[in-house]
Amino acid sequence: MNFIQSSKNPQVKQWKKLLTKKERSKTGQYLIEGFHLVEEALKHQGTVVELMALQDIDIPNAWDLNEISITYLSEDAAKAISDTESPQGIFAVCLEPKTNVDASSVKKVLMIDSVQDPGNLGTMIRTADAAGLDLVILGEGSADLYNPKVLRSAQGSHFHLNVVRGSIAEWIEDFSGHGLPVYGTSLENGEPFSQTPANGTFALIVGNEGSGVSKDLLEKTDKNLYIPIHGQSESLNVAVAAGILMYYLRG
Repeated sequence: MNFIQSSKNPQVKQWKKLLTKKERSKTGQYLIEGFHLVEEALKHQGTVVELMALQDIDIPNAWDLNEISITYLSEDAAKAISDTESPQGIFAVCLEPKTNVDASSVKKVLMIDSVQDPGNLGTMIRTADAAGLDLVILGEGSADLYNPKVLRSAQGSHFHLNVVRGSIAEWIEDFSGHGLPVYGTSLENGEPFSQTPANGTFALIVGNEGSGVSKDLLEKTDKNLYIPIHGQSESLNVAVAAGILMYYLRG
């Protein structure tokens, strides 16, 4: 059994670095925390590299650890790598998946343009999972996919559907070439979403919390949609709007 007492241990410092985008990009690894996320990750063979737990934590017998190494930590060491206010004392290092997706193989897609709030991003990934989408595409300018707050908000949906980073403009061309309708979200030159027939095939673009979808992308869509506001609010939260549209368009 491996045990680390000091928060200044080199291995602890390395795990802590995975809380930064720079280290995640460098290593292709990321850190998850909490029983639910670790359990979901373990269901996907080859995802978890190593497991870390507080010394008095009981690891569930049902977990298939498949010879995954376990390191037990003192409270100080666990606190050093925690990113939550109420740590559960269980962590794992995971490998970023290598995902190749053919545009012709997907029918329900969410594309995210410059959404910067990690909570919004994670909520949209979780909602896309719940709505049965095939793919989420994360465009430039958005929060990092493996930011700890994104991971917590997504509640394990990273492990359930394909999420890729890429150029939304290039994906639009690919989808259009395969006959998949592409919908932007915009009040300008848009129409109420309920006027568009929902047939279960779509690529939906949602955009930045303040400025929305970029004009360059909106010019490439088949149609732009908006959700009517019936009260006095100026707008809907982007994650809420995305959820309404995904569930509507899937039919």
